[in-house]
Amino acid sequence: MNDTAKATEPTTQILRPLPQITPMNEWFWTSGADGQLRIQRCDDCATLIHPPVPICPSCRSKAWTPTVVSGNATVVGFTLNSHQWLPGFEPPYVIANVALAEDAMVRLTTNLVDCDAAAVHIGQVVSVRFEHHEDVWIPLFVPSGGTEAQDRIGDTVRRTPRQPLSKHRFEHRSVLSGVGRSAMGRRLMVDPLSLAVDACLAAVADAGLELSDIDGLSSYPGAMGMGMGEGGIAAVEEALRIRPTWINGGMELPGPGGSVIAAMMAVASGLCRHVLCFRTVWESTYATLRLDGGLPKRVSGPLYEWRAPFGAMSASHWIAMNAHQYFHRYGATREMLGLIALNGRANAGRNPAAIYREPMTMDDYFAARPITSPFGLYDCDVPCDASIAVVVSDASVAADLPHPAIRIDAVGTQITERISWEQDTLTHEPQVLGQAEHLWTRTSLRPSDVDLALLYDGFTFNAITWLEALGFCELGGATDWLDGGRRIALGGELPVNPHGGQLSEGRTHGFGFLYEAITQLRHDAGARQVAGAKTAVVTSGGGTPSGVLLLQRDGA
Repeated sequence: MNDTAKATEPTTQILRPLPQITPMNEWFWTSGADGQLRIQRCDDCATLIHPPVPICPSCRSKAWTPTVVSGNATVVGFTLNSHQWLPGFEPPYVIANVALAEDAMVRLTTNLVDCDAAAVHIGQVVSVRFEHHEDVWIPLFVPSGGTEAQDRIGDTVRRTPRQPLSKHRFEHRSVLSGVGRSAMGRRLMVDPLSLAVDACLAAVADAGLELSDIDGLSSYPGAMGMGMGEGGIAAVEEALRIRPTWINGGMELPGPGGSVIAAMMAVASGLCRHVLCFRTVWESTYATLRLDGGLPKRVSGPLYEWRAPFGAMSASHWIAMNAHQYFHRYGATREMLGLIALNGRANAGRNPAAIYREPMTMDDYFAARPITSPFGLYDCDVPCDASIAVVVSDASVAADLPHPAIRIDAVGTQITERISWEQDTLTHEPQVLGQAEHLWTRTSLRPSDVDLALLYDGFTFNAITWLEALGFCELGGATDWLDGGRRIALGGELPVNPHGGQLSEGRTHGFGFLYEAITQLRHDAGARQVAGAKTAVVTSGGGTPSGVLLLQRDGA
């Protein structure tokens, strides 16, 4: 056991967002008052549990006690943040994921303090030190000397998903019949609902339908703020007034593409014949208008309570920590990520709708301002304003459509790991491996049958994770497999994101990949067309539950 850690006042006042103290979490956030770190411990099987939950995931006992632990830990992920996310929380600062000495499966997101940021590394041994703010004691960590010789997390392995319950595939009972897109750009200063209406009308017309033919609506993420939607199902229905038989809208789906998967199930069940799916973003206008009031002084809920006090405000932080673990484990460098960024930019140059089309070199990539290591500006997707809509129709209409029907051969949706950014998979982006494995259990096709890949690239590392998870190369093998970017180029073995991806076309949260896949499989992509494309894999999400679809041109 370490000596009791001292609780100190910050030497310079950091305006940390503090957790809202409740009867459920008070024991954790006030633990440092006596200099001791406490973790939930099951009274029956002694399992340590974090974040706290009301039942032991190992033995299902509801009896537990806050238990003092040593406060010693090992760095298993980290990122040096260089971007100003919060007023009064000045960069640079180190965010780390540390594994407790007692159990490497119990991890805390924290800050490393009193350290040389350039010397922070995977395996670094650290110990807790508390910082006192009002009625909260924030557990920070300081280097305590040395590097852990043992690999605390082990190699990532592919987990076997459940096999299909029958030979029946609901995926084969529907087709993607229409697609539409609004204007897309930066700071359009346009009502987001008008963008959604434009995309929806275009998709319905593209399918050769009338609004009166639509009997279902499906969207992601529902009525969410922060420039992330147009108001959800309620807003679009109020504008279009189609009186749907079935609706779906929310975030807890297999990624943004989960709204399409849900629509497919509604059609396969016979509840609907034509479902209109839509996704709208207007983040750049929202930010320009300064509509975001910022975080409250106190935060709560599983997403921010355990991260915001440490300035870990963005998925860029959560994913960057895993990218450093990947670099450490597999010997990769930022050049691997740069190949993803350069490929997207080269492809965007052939896409008139893309936001960033100017050529980019590897020197440009490395010269971009840092965001949070290992990510620089060009590792991050581009906030934009746009709406995209897709019509999911009963497969019986395929022959009557004005354009070639796009069939869905299979989907991948299974969760095989904890729904957590830091408590399970650390070598790759979480919530990707299981869904990718699940896809291949529902089809006779193999990775070698795929003509192009639309890979979610909210950050460059996301695309690397999807490449490996889908089996195009082995885990940790992307650097060699990319072959300097030649393999994923437009004329390569597996063209990736021919439209430029979210890194260059714009962040449309998954639906841009569906738009491009449909365009490619119809052979309507012009200068960026993948020759003879018949089969495309489309991914969306990651970190939070994701989803993946395997699409084919009708008759393939």
